[in-house]
Amino acid sequence: MKKILLLFTIAFISTIAFAQDDSLSMREGGHFNENKFRQLYDEWATPNSYRTAAGSPGHEYYQQQADYTMDITLLDGENPKILGEETITYTNNSPDDLAYLWVQLDQNIREKNSPSKEKNGSGVSPIFRAESFVSDYMKDPFDGGFNIGWVKDAQGKALTYNINQTMMRIDLPTPLKSGMQYTFSIKWDYNVNNHVTNRARSGYEYFPKDGNRAYVIAQFYPRMAVYNDVEGWQNYQFWGNGEFALPFGNFEVNITVPDNFVLDATGKLQNRKEVFSKTMMKRYELAKKSFDKPVIIVTQEEAELAEKTPAKKTKTWKFLANNVRDFGFATSNKFIWDMMNVDLGGGKTSMAVSLYPKEGNPLWEEYSTIVVASTMKSYSKHTFTYPYHKAISVHAKNQGMEYPMICWNYGRPDEDGNYTDRTKFGMVSVIIHEVGHNFFPMIVNSDERQWGWMDEGINTFVQYLAEQEFAKEYPKVLGELKKYPSRRGLAKDIVNYMSDSQDFLSPIMSNPENVYQLGPNAYGKPATALNILRETVMGKELFDYAFKTYSQRWMFKHPTPEDFFRTMEDASAVDLDWFWRGWFYSTDYVDIAVGKVKKYQVTDKPTQAAKDLLSQYGMTLKDIKDPVVFMIDEESKDFTKDSKVEDVKPLKDYLFDNFTEEERQQLNTPKYFYEIEFEKPGGLVMPLIVEYTYADNTTERVTYPVQVWRKNDASVRKVIPSNKEIIKIQVDPDLETADIDVTNNSFPREKDPDIIEFEEFKKKQ
Repeated sequence: MKKILLLFTIAFISTIAFAQDDSLSMREGGHFNENKFRQLYDEWATPNSYRTAAGSPGHEYYQQQADYTMDITLLDGENPKILGEETITYTNNSPDDLAYLWVQLDQNIREKNSPSKEKNGSGVSPIFRAESFVSDYMKDPFDGGFNIGWVKDAQGKALTYNINQTMMRIDLPTPLKSGMQYTFSIKWDYNVNNHVTNRARSGYEYFPKDGNRAYVIAQFYPRMAVYNDVEGWQNYQFWGNGEFALPFGNFEVNITVPDNFVLDATGKLQNRKEVFSKTMMKRYELAKKSFDKPVIIVTQEEAELAEKTPAKKTKTWKFLANNVRDFGFATSNKFIWDMMNVDLGGGKTSMAVSLYPKEGNPLWEEYSTIVVASTMKSYSKHTFTYPYHKAISVHAKNQGMEYPMICWNYGRPDEDGNYTDRTKFGMVSVIIHEVGHNFFPMIVNSDERQWGWMDEGINTFVQYLAEQEFAKEYPKVLGELKKYPSRRGLAKDIVNYMSDSQDFLSPIMSNPENVYQLGPNAYGKPATALNILRETVMGKELFDYAFKTYSQRWMFKHPTPEDFFRTMEDASAVDLDWFWRGWFYSTDYVDIAVGKVKKYQVTDKPTQAAKDLLSQYGMTLKDIKDPVVFMIDEESKDFTKDSKVEDVKPLKDYLFDNFTEEERQQLNTPKYFYEIEFEKPGGLVMPLIVEYTYADNTTERVTYPVQVWRKNDASVRKVIPSNKEIIKIQVDPDLETADIDVTNNSFPREKDPDIIEFEEFKKKQ
């Protein structure tokens, strides 16, 4: 039998050679390698001493450090304002001398004449929210942006600077040498915006019923830009969608607010006994010992009293934060405050904290802090142990935004305290997502300005895992549901996006400013891709080890997409260039179909097809000395239903001459032979997952590796010998590959429900 297969292989190769000889004058020109499995060398940067081919930091890897000392004052009132002074000590760990420094002024996106406000085309919409209409057409633009008071060196001498939109270049008197530090100071102020009316990442919410505000404050200070081996200075302007690229550093921040406010922030509170009452201190000590439920530090009754009590003076809250890339804080006289301790294993604990106004209850008091705690544990399991001493969830309307140790989250009951499952699960999910950002990108510090998916997509993937684990830890959250209703992560949830018009799709590897649908592109599709990679392509064990390797390699460092891709392959021995190319560098979609299905049988009667094949090489059956068998399909007139393999004489003789009786008993004797053609109308290659159903109603699941497509991107055929008759063939039975058209996934073809309904309608007519 092996000789026959070899002969047929040689014949096939010969066919190609003869065809080429006969048509030399018609030969087509050469072409570029467009194979879906070619390596990504053309797309990826060459490995070097800074970043290795394995995806890890190289032996000369470096990163800059920016340390801040700040004094901040929040002026509450009808026109809130931030006043600030900072001293920055910048350490040049690069091998380069720097003639200037770039500082980010993100608040400048809210200047009246900011170019970012005109970055998109617009037209008249047939429908507007009243809030949007008033904001767009009836109000003067908000007067925001940094007012820079001065920029001085360590001796108080004025420095020359130039502001270009959201970037400020500071010209140094002499270049900053490699390995040296430079210290300078900036004074600034800006008007704080209402983040509810303009959907901003930072600002205040005004509560007209009691006349108070809740502040969630970030991007509030001039921040150093990143300088690295990949970009040089990362000074791509802040246009609004692409988020942030920041160096790590140490922060000493003093924040002055009205004395009836409470406040929490990035970092460790240094003067707790000065700003906490004795009652709050007692409750705080209880919270440090509570690992099963939150302890209320400021009750709702106390918060409501603070709302009604005018401030008499100010209070300064002092924080230290080491090895963080940013700083944020939240403050109000409306906040209820609760905390609980979290056991992260190995003797490591961290506080889960929530701040929320009464408008968030009862939902927030019931769920927020336990969600924070569960998230820290889940993410620690899949990446590395959470290294900071706390994680804070702050209630903010229409918000979801993250900073080291602190984040803002939405989810508000109605005025009577009632809430739907949609509100509840929306709140739980956004808390998991934003707390999860402590890992990506606050610790695994990717460049959000360039690669939105590296924080949003990777984080959304781990969010999916954490959501399912939270539901197992706190099953009461599910109510009557059997599984947590994750919005993103499952393959089926990205099908609509991937089947959308190509006119409105961009590859994942696009700058966030240049995509049409940021949510699916940066969050949904990468999360789904990684879930498929884990569940279907690599398997959980290989994926989890590689993913944890990436996370731990790049803790407190600046990875690029290639560092992620290379690490996932390096730590798993799975070649994934085809996967990255299809899912991340293209807008191809998955569509795999069952094509033709033919049934065959074995015979010793020569067939015309066999004679025709041999005649192409000037051969006849007499030229073959070994015993041979022939395959005929069921459409042939020689096909007989009662034919049996064991009755075919050449096979019977071959088996008798070459095998013992015991060996013959162990051989399978297929009754059926099928040739199945699988087609791939979609451009994205994926493993071929097939379920075969037999006449006795048993099933068999077979996964053919993705490499099955490597030599024919359009279709592939498989021969199935079977003792049982196949009655059904189903591709992707569990909908795990994001196949956009499941109507062609089966044999016999299953009719579209809409077609069935239409046919029933016609019958009735």
